[in-house]
This record gives sequence, structure tokens and C-alpha cells, in this order.
Amino acid sequence: MNTNILHITNGSRVSVAEIPLMDYESFRATTLELMGDKARHCVSYFAYPNASALRLMMCIADDAAHDILVYACDVEKGATLTSAAADCLALERYEREIHENWGLEFAGHPWYKPVRDFMPGKYKFYEMEGEELHEVGVGPVHAGVIEPGHFRFICNGEDVLHLEIQLGWQHRGVEHLMLEKKRLIERVLLAEGIAGDTSVSHSTAFATVWESLCGFQPSKEVLWARTLASELERMANHTGDLGAICGDVAYQLGAAVYGRLRTPIVNFSQRWCGNRLGKGNVRPAYAPYAFTEELRQQLLSDLAAYERDFLEMCDKIQHFPSVLSRLDRTGIVKTEQAESIGAVGMAAKCAGVCRDTRASHPYALYGGLNVEPVVKSSGDVLARTELRIDEVKQSLAIVRALLEQMPSFDGQMRSAGTPAADSFAIALTEGWRGEICHCAITGADGELVAYKVKDPSFHNWMALALAVRGNEISDFPICNKSFNLSYCGHDL
Repeated sequence: MNTNILHITNGSRVSVAEIPLMDYESFRATTLELMGDKARHCVSYFAYPNASALRLMMCIADDAAHDILVYACDVEKGATLTSAAADCLALERYEREIHENWGLEFAGHPWYKPVRDFMPGKYKFYEMEGEELHEVGVGPVHAGVIEPGHFRFICNGEDVLHLEIQLGWQHRGVEHLMLEKKRLIERVLLAEGIAGDTSVSHSTAFATVWESLCGFQPSKEVLWARTLASELERMANHTGDLGAICGDVAYQLGAAVYGRLRTPIVNFSQRWCGNRLGKGNVRPAYAPYAFTEELRQQLLSDLAAYERDFLEMCDKIQHFPSVLSRLDRTGIVKTEQAESIGAVGMAAKCAGVCRDTRASHPYALYGGLNVEPVVKSSGDVLARTELRIDEVKQSLAIVRALLEQMPSFDGQMRSAGTPAADSFAIALTEGWRGEICHCAITGADGELVAYKVKDPSFHNWMALALAVRGNEISDFPICNKSFNLSYCGHDL
């Protein structure tokens, strides 16, 4: 293995000149060797213009050593390179994205299908031949309030043989806008809107990157507020999804109770910062909304009432045969499948792959909270249901521990300062769906020249496609809801 690799920690800033440069063959060989260790996975792989060339940036997290391995490679624009994804499937979507954005060719790539620049009518979906086979198309327009995405099933009778998921219907150009918009508040609002149900975790990643570029260390109360808001976000979304899972198996009592229980959590967020999704609650350098003793007492009261009904409802669904029969052994993702596609967060942990940034690459105040990742082994809808239940219980304990050590807030607005020139910064956060990664690079004047975002849905849509194979097509709604992946988080 090439030993010329930079080891950094989550939330670090380094000079671009410190990042080791390799030729492409060494870059590829190093990547394949590093990715051969199951404790390592790619958190970001992207390209950006560098003088007359394109620079490839590789960031691989080592969960055992708790650091991030960074190295780079300069290649000519329009070059044809040997695909690393041909030997490491977890890299296939990264290479497709680089090809789509910058025109680089990766010889031997498994399948060059669009990531976001999808052109309806011009793309040829995967096909299988057989007299008894038929195709079922769902979306991109759906009957509910979900965002656009197209699902193309190939079935033999009711049995799903293959599912191809095509996204990219709402590609907004978030990364380009991060460079185009020059005001900090505009960039913060962009980060909050990457995936609205994950606004706290994405804006925390942005704030961490920005503070790192500026060399600013936020105060304990700022980190405390971000940690608390992140756990409330996790609780609210897991609770809402438990209700949706119940609804998809026609257990209306569970759907009604969990739907009701999500409300006091998001309502508390609105009481705290004025927005039910936590928008506005995270800003670089300071905490815009003080957390008062009155809010503390209100949250403790809300949690007590919530926990009582939550635990009672969880006991019912975990012992109700008609619910369990629909969840157990439905939509299985095997461990080796999760590892091969680079799954993160819930999709990984429910298949026995322990990936939780709060424990492996802690940020904010998680380093002192000793978070023990919840890991299941069966990889089915039941595992993804039980993981939500266990993570909510864990979040309850974390929130109460934070409330016991509530700091005082001075309410002062602060500036992180000015980003350093020619610098690279990276931040990982653990959204409720899984690992989020933001990377930023500045030029000689300190202005952003590259900004890269990765939502966990970037990895995990493939897990859904694998999960439905061998199931009846009528199981698709419950499989889909058990992941509840983000369309906009993927589309960017």
C-alpha cells in the first residue's frame, strides 16, 4: 500500500499542499487495498477543476482507528481511467457521478447509468426476457406527498426479480450554488434545504466545515445545542416512520399513535427555534436560540408523556402476530450486500455492519456520551423497525443526559472569521438515516472552489433495490418505507 496518505480526524482542516498526490494507478491501487479492510469505507470521492487538470479527491474513513485517510490525483480532462468500481462495487456511484459531472471515462465500469442527469425517454432501462415476465412502472409522480422518483420492476407474476430506481428528477445544483452564493447565510440556508427532514444534521456538517476553514472553535453551549437538536431530529423522524410502517401493514392504531407522538417532538423544536424541522437552529460560530430553564422543564415533561405511550405502543407491535408476520423476513439485505454497496446508517446497521459516526468519528459532544451503535443482524423490515425503536430509546437517554449538564447561553452572535486560503476541510455527522459528509476546498483568496455533499441516501437507494428481490411486489411499500430514503438528499 502507498504509505503517502494523510491521516486526519473528523472536523479537521489542512492545507491543500499537505494532501498527497499520486499517479492514477497508484491512486487506484491504494484505494482498492484500503477498501479491502471492512473497518474502512469511502465517505467522499469527487473531482474538481485544478488549473488545466481535474483533481480526484479520495476520503476513506477508518472506523477502527477513528481517522480519515485523504489523498488525491491529478488527471487530464477527458481522460480514460481504469475503473476501481470494477473491483470494488461501493465506488460505482462515485465514479458514475464524476463521469456525469466532469466527463472522465472509467473503463470497465459495471454500469454507466445516470446518477442525476436523467433524460426521460432517452435512457434505456435494464431489461430481462421471458414470456412470463412483465414490467411495472411506478412514479415519478406519486399519489402521496413524497418527492419524485421512478421505480421500474421486472416481475414473474407477483414476484420481483429486479428493481431499477431512477432518481434525479429534481437536481437542484446545491454544490454549484454553494460556490455561486457568496453570503454565509445563503450557504447556511442551502445546507438546511439539502434534505428538509435532516436539516439539523446537514447544517451541523456545514457549520463544522466552515468553522474548520476559519480555524474557529465553537463553545460548549453551541456544541451542546447541536447535539440536542440532532437527537430530537432523530427521535421525530424515527417515530414518524414507525407510524408509516404501521400504516403500510394496515395497523391503524400504531399509525395513529406514532403519528401523534411525533407531534410533541417537532412542536418542541418549533418552541425552541421557531421551526418544527429545526431550521434556523444551527449557525456557524454561535447558537442563535438560547436554551432556557423553562425549555428544559418543558422538554422533560414532554419526554415523560412521550415515553410512556411510545413504550406501550412498541410493546404492542413487537408482540402483535399480524404485524410481525408482515415485517419478519420481508425485504432482506444481507451483510455481504450491505458491505459491497457501501451502505451506511440504518441500512448498514440492520444488516450487521456497524457504521455510526457518533461512535467512530465523534463530533459535537458525542465523544463524551459513549454512544453504543444499535446493530441488528437479520437485515429485514423487522430489523429496521426494531432499530428505530432502540435508537429512540437511546436518544431519550442521550437527551436526558444532556439536560442534566445544560450550559448557560450568553445569546451573543459571533462570527467564525474568514476561511483560510488553499485549505481542505471535512465534516461527518450521523443523520437519522446515516452518515453525512461535507467537504470544502478554498482557493488562494480563501473563496470556495469546491464543495461536496454526500447524503446517506446516495449509498442506500441500492439497498432498497436489493431488498425487494424475491419479495412480492405488494411488499414494496413496506420495504420502501422501512428505509424511507431521501429523494432530494440524493438529487442535490
